[in-house]
Amino acid sequence: MIFKAVRDGAPYPDHHTTLKAWAEIPPRQVRLADLITTKRELALDKLLAEDSTFYGDLFPHVVEYQGALYLEDGLHRALRAALQQRNQIHARVLVVE
Repeated sequence: MIFKAVRDGAPYPDHHTTLKAWAEIPPRQVRLADLITTKRELALDKLLAEDSTFYGDLFPHVVEYQGALYLEDGLHRALRAALQQRNQIHARVLVVE
C-alpha cells in the first residue's frame, strides 16, 4: 500500500492557513506510508501533466493533527513519487492542535 489510509475529507478543523503562510514552512521529508490522504479521487490528466505544479507550491501540504499526517494538497505529486519508486517526499508540514 502506498499510503497509510485514504479518507474523503479532513478530520481536523479548518486552519485558515494562507498560501503565503504555507510558503514560510520549511519542507521536510515525509514517508508516503505515513500519510493519510484527504481526497479519494484524482484526475489522471493532472497526474501525468509535466507542468502540474506550475501554478502551485512545489511541495505538498501536510497537516499533522493528533499524531497523524494528512495529505491536504499534493496527492498527484505524492502518487507520482510512488510511481517513480520513491517512498518519501519533501512536504510542508503544518501542526494543528
